[in-house]
Amino acid sequence: MRSRIFVFMLVAIMALLAACGTPSKENVMKKLSGKWNEAEGYELQATMEIKTGSEPRMYDVTVWHTKPDFYKVNVTQGGTEESQMIVRNEEGVFVITPSLGKTYKFQSDWPTQNSMPYLIGTLSDDIKADKNSTMVEKDKTYVFETASRNNHKKVLPTQQIHVDKKTLLPKHVSVMDENNEEKIRVTFKKITLGVEHKASDYDVKMEDIQKEKKPQSTEEGDETGLKKFYPNLSWEGTVLEESTVDVENGTRSFMTFGGGSKEFVVVQEPAETPEMQMEVSVEGDPVDLGFAVAALTDNSIRWEQDGIAFFVASSTLTPEELIEVASSMVAEDSK
Repeated sequence: MRSRIFVFMLVAIMALLAACGTPSKENVMKKLSGKWNEAEGYELQATMEIKTGSEPRMYDVTVWHTKPDFYKVNVTQGGTEESQMIVRNEEGVFVITPSLGKTYKFQSDWPTQNSMPYLIGTLSDDIKADKNSTMVEKDKTYVFETASRNNHKKVLPTQQIHVDKKTLLPKHVSVMDENNEEKIRVTFKKITLGVEHKASDYDVKMEDIQKEKKPQSTEEGDETGLKKFYPNLSWEGTVLEESTVDVENGTRSFMTFGGGSKEFVVVQEPAETPEMQMEVSVEGDPVDLGFAVAALTDNSIRWEQDGIAFFVASSTLTPEELIEVASSMVAEDSK
């Protein structure tokens, strides 16, 4: 009898120890949410690799966040001085492109509705929002797999968030396509919680808008010396018609895609550099394409990249499909 009691107690103790040694997804989520969201602010440095084009592109990312709604995100393309900054302050959301001396102002609740893999607060929200999210435990890491809530969720539906067990801070995030192939990786180099900045630190300053005029590319392209970009999509039945018109600073290209259920127009022309450094109000919401920040409405999306101003419009595409077109644009010699 005593031996049976002893065996029963031993099994119970072992089960209890096993339970203690394997924290549940809910317990880890609670700890993460508390650590990431309760800090009054943070600073972080990260790298972002985007593998959606013909060649991977690398970016350096710096983020400041102060509760409740102040953000400053600076994204610089690796090996270049090309950068864009997203700032949210009391006046609204601003997108700054120093190389063009341009500032666009949005009346938007960014980033509330759409997750960004380099904003740790939205990653926490992703985990909580997906009731079917999973967690596996590796050597020194918790790995959460969740549905993504980013602007590319139609083509990049899932993500894996790798969290350090000891620090409970994210190590890297992999955003994956429908074939479970990694297309975006954000690697966190340094995260400092508890850093607060004054409201004035989020002001849009003239030095942020500093003009850095660069010569236009002389690589093969149209008469402007700029490359021509095409959407890299396989939408059945879509037929392309092209035309151009001369404008003051070069050539405006029109690409009309029709013949199928998905009809849209792509317009590209040389981006203008304003003489006066004044902010321009833009309709729509800011959308991070990775390589640029675009302005999205129900029927159009516009952005600037490599010295070119792009505009895509459609009465049949959804906003998600407009983003899909914008994200797929590749230079003619890369198709």
